[in-house]
Amino acid sequence: MINTLLNHLGFSDKEAKIYLAILREGRTSPAKVAELTRINRTTVYSVTKQLIGRGVITEDLGSTPAQLVALPPAELGSLIEREERRLVEKRDLVDMAIRQLEPIAKLAQYSVPRIEFVDEERIESYLYRQAPEWNRSVMDADGIWWGFQAPAFVEDYHGWIDWFWQHPDYRPVSARLLTTESKIEETMAQRGYRRRKMKYWKGAAGFTATTWVCGDYLIMIATSHRPYFLVDFHDRLLAENMRELFKGIWDAV
Repeated sequence: MINTLLNHLGFSDKEAKIYLAILREGRTSPAKVAELTRINRTTVYSVTKQLIGRGVITEDLGSTPAQLVALPPAELGSLIEREERRLVEKRDLVDMAIRQLEPIAKLAQYSVPRIEFVDEERIESYLYRQAPEWNRSVMDADGIWWGFQAPAFVEDYHGWIDWFWQHPDYRPVSARLLTTESKIEETMAQRGYRRRKMKYWKGAAGFTATTWVCGDYLIMIATSHRPYFLVDFHDRLLAENMRELFKGIWDAV
């Protein structure tokens, strides 16, 4: 029982054995401790140095040979006092580190990467649900949806497209979208979505998924074959790089 209590106080099994042996003897030599505990003498010397450091035993160097003396059990309270002092020192160090790190953190722009996969059955409801957040992020950036528009997306989700571009809350937003079919440009123009500007890009033949850059979001919607799926990346750095890419392509087309 007492060994378990000492273990909880941070004593190793050997420290507990040696400490109890010295405590029972009151005053004894390292050789006697080694005999009582059946722990080799070299280890006894090493462990007793640790116990002296803990403040639970002391060494009488005036005796020949030197004697190990157990301090009153009440001295175990000094273990708590030392822990409390170390805790105060550590708290002061943490406070100092926080003060020095905060200015560095303010200079850095952290984004928490988040990736959400949406299967075909949930794509349409996800589009309606996420539109306000995408729109907010777009307005916090440059007010423009950049990207590529796959023809199949327009065919299958034209209802959502009409809803978005007719919604009064989204009127400040505009779009710059590349496409591989000129008829999509004509369709959008016929619907009167002047803010939704599109350019035919013959170099987009390899694109098979609608790709939008909406502020800090990069959205990819695969509609080239079934089952369709949507992947929503929320990452500022990735979105910034893709936005610059689409801006460059838009200006070059």
